[in-house]
Formats: sequence, C-alpha cells, structure tokens
Amino acid sequence: MDIRRRSSRPSQRPSSALDHHSSSPKASDALPLPLYLTNGIFFTLFFSVAYFLLHRWRDKIRNSTPLHILTLSELAGVFCLIASFIYLLGFFGIDFVQSFISKPESDEEHQRFILHEDRKIHCGLPPPSPVAAKAKPPVELPKDDEEIVERVVSGEIPSYSLESTLGDCLRAAKIRREAVQRLTGRGIDGLPLEGFDYDSILGQCCEMPIGYVQIPVGIAGPLLLNGCEYSVTMATTEGCLVASTNRGCKAIYASGGATCVLLRDGMTRAPVVRFSSAKRATDLKFFLEDPLNFDTLSVVFNKSSRFARLQNIQCGIAGKNLYIRFSCSTGDAMGMNMVSKGVQNVLDFLQNDFPDMDIIGISGNYCSDKKPAAVNWIEGRGKSVVCEAVITGDIVSKVLKTTVPALVELNMLKNLTGSAIAGALGGFNAHAANIVSAIFIATGQDPAQNIESSHCITMMEAINDGRDLHVSVTMPSIEVGTVGGGTQLASQSACLNLLGVKGANKESPGSNARLLATIVAGAVLAGELSLMSAISAGQLVKSHMKYNRSSRDMTKIAGS
Repeated sequence: MDIRRRSSRPSQRPSSALDHHSSSPKASDALPLPLYLTNGIFFTLFFSVAYFLLHRWRDKIRNSTPLHILTLSELAGVFCLIASFIYLLGFFGIDFVQSFISKPESDEEHQRFILHEDRKIHCGLPPPSPVAAKAKPPVELPKDDEEIVERVVSGEIPSYSLESTLGDCLRAAKIRREAVQRLTGRGIDGLPLEGFDYDSILGQCCEMPIGYVQIPVGIAGPLLLNGCEYSVTMATTEGCLVASTNRGCKAIYASGGATCVLLRDGMTRAPVVRFSSAKRATDLKFFLEDPLNFDTLSVVFNKSSRFARLQNIQCGIAGKNLYIRFSCSTGDAMGMNMVSKGVQNVLDFLQNDFPDMDIIGISGNYCSDKKPAAVNWIEGRGKSVVCEAVITGDIVSKVLKTTVPALVELNMLKNLTGSAIAGALGGFNAHAANIVSAIFIATGQDPAQNIESSHCITMMEAINDGRDLHVSVTMPSIEVGTVGGGTQLASQSACLNLLGVKGANKESPGSNARLLATIVAGAVLAGELSLMSAISAGQLVKSHMKYNRSSRDMTKIAGS
C-alpha cells in the first residue's frame, strides 16, 4: 500500500502545474515544419555558409582583393549567416537567459516546489501526516525573524552564517530550526531547543545547531579503585548497562577494591611524506630514528605547547612513501591538536635538510585515529592501562550468582577463543565499548575515539586453589582528556567534577586525564565482570527483557 501511494504522488501533486505548462503555447507550434527538421536546416545553413565565406575570404587574401568588395553570392551568404545565427540564438539562447533573469516569481516558487517534492519522492521519504499537519499550529515568530526565515528558506541567507550575522546564537538556532522544518515539511517538536548555552559551542563543538539531544546519565558505584571511591557517570540509552556495571562495582568493592596501573601516556600523529625514490625515504627514516638527532627534533616539536613533550618517533616505509609516527605527552588534554601542531613544526624544520620531501598529509593513518589498528593494539595510543581485582568465591556466588570455574571457562571460550576465531583486533572482551562509550559521552570525550579506546583483553583465572577469581582488563589506547572540546560544556563538566577530574591539574599537569583513564578501565572491569556472570548464569536475556523493554504505549505518548 505504501509503495503504491508513493508512486502515485508525482502524478497527483504536480498535475496542475504540469497541465499549466502543457497548455501554454510554445514558439515551436507556429513552425510549418517539424521542430527537429527546422533546427537541422538552420544548423546546416549556418555552418555551410560560414565555411563558404571563410573559403572566399581566404582566396581574397591570397589574391590581394579587398575584403569589403562583395559579390552577389557573398552578400547572400552573409544574409543567410546572420539569419541562421539569429534563429539559433533565439531558439537556444533567449530561453536559457530568461530562465535565470526574467522568470516570474510565481514560476520560481512553482519550480522550487516541484524540485522539493521530487527530491522527497526520489529519496523514498513518506509524506508528512496530514493529521499532524492540521493539528500543529504554525510557529509564531517576530516579524524580523519571520523575514529572515523566509530568506534562509529561499537560499538568500546561508544557514551557516546566521550566528555571525545575527550575533545571537540562540536566535540563530531558532531561525535555522524553523527553516529546516519548512524546507522538509516535517516537525521536530521532540528535539528541545531552550535551556542550552549555544554560545558555549560556537566555533568549537557543533556547527549549525537546531537543538540538542537528551541522553540520560546514570551512576554506577561506588567504584573502589586504588583505595579511592568514585561515582562513575554513564550516559546511555541501553537498559541494564548502568545496573550491570553497578553490580560489578559492588562485587569489586566487597572484595577489597581494584588496582589500576598506567603503563604509557602518549598521543600520536603520523604524517605521510613522499620522495622521488625509496633511497631518499630511507635516508629520512634513518635520520629520524638516530638518537643523536632526537634532542634537536624535541626542541622543535615542543615549541607548539608548554605541555607537549616529544617522546619517540617511529617510522614505517612503503616504497618511496614514509610514515612518521610521533608520540608525545599532552598534559590534561586529549591532545590531537597539540600533537598536530608539533608535527607541523618538525616537518617545516625537516624541509631545510630534505627539500625534496613532499608532504602528502598531516595524517597518514599510521597514527591511527578513530580506526581499529594493530599499531594501537601493540604500541598503544593515549593512555595504556591495566586494571585487576581479586573477587572472592563467596562474592562470586552471592553477588554475581555464578561460580569461579564457570566464569573462567566462559572467558576462555568467549573472550579469547571466540574472538580469535572471529579475527578480532583488540576485541578480546565482552562489551568494553559499552562502558567506554557511556563514560565518553557523559564526560565530553570524542565518542568516535571509542573505537581504539575500547581495545581490551579480559583475563580471568582461578586462584587460591580455585576458590577465588583473578580478573583483569588491559587497555592499551584509552584516549581521554579533561580540558578542551566537549569537556568545557556545563553538563559534561559537571560529570567530570563528580569524578574529581574537572579541568587541568595545575600542580601535576596531566594527572587528571591519567586518573580519568584509570577510572574508565576500572568501570570496564566492573562491566566485564557483571556481564560475564550474567551470561554464565543464563540471566542475560531475562534481565534485558526486564530492564530493557518499556511497557509504555509510545504511540499514545507521541500522539498526545
């Protein structure tokens, strides 16, 4: 039914417009011959006469005959050339020019309507509900704003320039929001607009805003980690996730807490450069990896920031292309911009000694950012962390509702063997990405970096004659920061404050970001412990059906 309805709409809606155009008289209707034949005659006449005249003028030039002295045939040729040119110009040129400069306003609106409707039809978009369209009154805007909305809809004012044009970010968002609804013919009433500081995201977090998405934030904990308690903030729409992580925190707390150790701390950026030969590429590789040159390169790199400190340079080569992976500490910032500035400084410096070096890109994917990559899994990126805990046997049975042997066996067959069969890259875990994503969103991290930040291997082993469980997670590339980006927004800043890692640590630069990475690892440990227990006890489906299914009738809510 839906397909038939969509397919019939093109013939129904534009019919009046099409009938109007088909009933309008055309210039070609007055021609005595078919249009294609008339056009062919004038095309042939134009090019034939042009060839004839050029041939005659060439002979006159060779014979030194004045060009202005014309024979009767030449006069006829000039007349035919002008006549055919006027016909072709009138047929092809005038309509083309008029379509841009002299089209009536009503016709422009009609064409825009047809184009808009055709675009919706070709995209397979269902029509707006006529009931909803009648029920929703038009948005009342101030007269000045109404005029601006119309100019945005018509394309006279670019949507992206509203903030700079108006000087009021909230007003710009309101106008853009109304323009989008008019252009699409669809409402976005469920997307909130008021109650957000749009000035705080201008030029740094989001362009062309029309509202904001509400994501509930839950608390898991207390997480007892390295002798301190943390209430872990998690922004998620997945039922059971916070409850499950909270149960893992409870088991860890009851068993004496978890221990977390930071192994490495270094953000990376890897530009790609090209030379005329592989020999020249290897010359630069050996130069960069020579310990005698490191101090000089460090001075150049570290000029980019008072927190950036170059740690090492690792090179990979592919033919005459060289990939240079710089690693540096970045204080409490996640550090992508910081390391990129330092890399650019070094590249500019290197071109003095390697003028034939062609810089292809500041990032050559050897970094590797926002992509699963073995180099991150092996070498690490951001913060490399290992977190462990010993869960006593009675806690395993009372809190986690399973047994130590069942957990050890499930971990081996699922997280290790199953992931190996699947060809996993850094995915030797149950659901580390769930916890990482929830904390990242709550604390203003880059959600896309969840890809490499969720690299994790979960290990479980029976100890103390099989009575207790040793569990650990090793995460080599947690990429977090407590300054910059989304961490500056009010909600995300509040979540960081609850964890005790808001902003930069002035006494020990970088310690807040490192602490946040350990909290992420500790929460992942709790989440792994609880989910694995639910699977081994056969409770996964039952718990999701209980906590991840709403009994409310959302159709009634949406219609109210």
